[in-house]
Amino acid sequence: MFWYEDEIRRLETISQQNGHKAGTIFYGSSTIRLWDNLEEDLPGLQPLNLGFGGSTLAACVWFFARVMQGYQPKRLVVYAGDNDLGDGRHPEEIFIFFQQLAAQATQRFGELPCYFVSLKPSVSRWHMADQFKFTNSIIAKEITNKLPNWQFIDVFTPMLNADGQPDKALFLEDGLHLSSKGYSVWKTIMAEKTSVNL
Repeated sequence: MFWYEDEIRRLETISQQNGHKAGTIFYGSSTIRLWDNLEEDLPGLQPLNLGFGGSTLAACVWFFARVMQGYQPKRLVVYAGDNDLGDGRHPEEIFIFFQQLAAQATQRFGELPCYFVSLKPSVSRWHMADQFKFTNSIIAKEITNKLPNWQFIDVFTPMLNADGQPDKALFLEDGLHLSSKGYSVWKTIMAEKTSVNL
């Protein structure tokens, strides 16, 4: 995990500067990190972007205590797991990482309202679509059955076109990261699921 150290130190600096201001912490991989207009898109959430590039759900668990030091948010939104599958991990491993993250969130924040954003249907990883769907389904089931303070946010389905394929307009040329249109879709979904006005 040493290769994340510079990014984690950056996030620790943000905590020292903004810890008391965070209404909603957005935590996770580069899909969160690159949401440049997050504060403008969802001002009602008072969002703070704590994404770090290339991160896995495993890394989010590993660094959770360090990154969350000093915060008392009203909500936690998590997006990660995409890169774990891309690195060759299995859905069951990602499920375990999610369980660990949920346990850490409870230990750190109590019964804070938390949201897990489903893995997105990336064009570049569509050959792994079945693994992505299975990962989403087992995490969603865990939330429904065992985690009343968590909510599963499905972005996978809304990002498909009429043919059931990833909508390429929602992604950058790399087929992995979101375009401005992709973030617009996420903005609408987030506002609806968190019941906060845009």
